[in-house]
Amino acid sequence: MNDFRAAEAPSAAKRMTSDAAGGRVSVILASQSPRRREILGFVGIPHEVMPADIDESYLPGESPRAHAERLARGKAAAIAGRVADAVTIGSDTIVVVDGEVLGKPKDEADAARMLRRLSGRSHTVITAVAADWRGTVLSDVEEVDVTFRVLADDEIAAYVATREPMDKAGAYGIQGYGATIVTRIDGDYFAVMGLAVNRLVRLLERLGLVYEFGPLRLP
Repeated sequence: MNDFRAAEAPSAAKRMTSDAAGGRVSVILASQSPRRREILGFVGIPHEVMPADIDESYLPGESPRAHAERLARGKAAAIAGRVADAVTIGSDTIVVVDGEVLGKPKDEADAARMLRRLSGRSHTVITAVAADWRGTVLSDVEEVDVTFRVLADDEIAAYVATREPMDKAGAYGIQGYGATIVTRIDGDYFAVMGLAVNRLVRLLERLGLVYEFGPLRLP
């Protein structure tokens, strides 16, 4: 297993001093998701975690895509207002089937219901990502089609019993046991995992930050 913890800085004070001297840019992830932390670790971006606590209710008439992007921007902006001279990253992931949004299951019965709904068919994963740097917020959205094989009721029960589905939109995790029930992905795997990292890096570049397969830095 990859150890993403090494990508995190030890303390804010030491990080700010070190980064200022070396031209490195401090990064704050406005999410407590271990999957998103792991993805940033994969691509060598050191970061600290400051989960954003915002209202995630839908606005009247809001589409799933617009909702995900609004929340990603809101999370990034919420933390940006509390830190100095750091780029903040927000993200939100939604699972949609037949126009219905599947969030995190309320309980095991709800998880089983979602998995039966997704069994043997395709659905769409919408992941929005946003970056806030010195008052400028940029965002983008990745949509990925995911197909499940047909799942028997006993398989669903066994998967729910692992507890993996309980904290994930759509009641599955592509990076865990859920990998064995997915037959096809049309799009960005990491967006399904929780962070559209390719789009994120493009956003950071548009903000004027340099990514060269490691820590962000100023030009």
